[in-house]
Amino acid sequence: MAKDESFDITTGVDLQEADNAVNQARKEISTRFDFKNVLVEIDYNRDKATLNLHTADEYKLEAIWQVLAQRFIARNVPLENLKRGNVEKAAGGTVRQEVTMTQGIDSDTARKIVKFIKDQKYKKVQSQVQGDAVRVSSPSRDELQQVITALKGEDYGIKLNFGNYR
Repeated sequence: MAKDESFDITTGVDLQEADNAVNQARKEISTRFDFKNVLVEIDYNRDKATLNLHTADEYKLEAIWQVLAQRFIARNVPLENLKRGNVEKAAGGTVRQEVTMTQGIDSDTARKIVKFIKDQKYKKVQSQVQGDAVRVSSPSRDELQQVITALKGEDYGIKLNFGNYR
């Protein structure tokens, strides 16, 4: 019997790179003229994979997000995996926003990926959900390459990583 080849579909944010990007953004914001004497707080919680932004108004909040986005892109942190929450009013007329980092494929998205692969009608490709990842296997490496190419063309709202190719 032929040995099955396989790969895993995962997603996530490199938390160390996110930490580095946040530190760079803090440094840049502290030197910018438009943020002189303005409340700017960027709290990074590595355990929960969240960012809390707190500043004077929505305009400044958007400016902080632009700086953070540039830093994340420079450090190869996928912006698709960052979900900005609602802007909330805080004390003293300030605003707050929480940004969560997606660290695994949720079950609904995993089911959509498995359904998409089945709908493509590949001959011997099998896919199954394994926790916060999806494993795809087949005796044919060529079919696995076709699956990867097809999945890259789809949008699931997160950045898919293809690894453990064996």
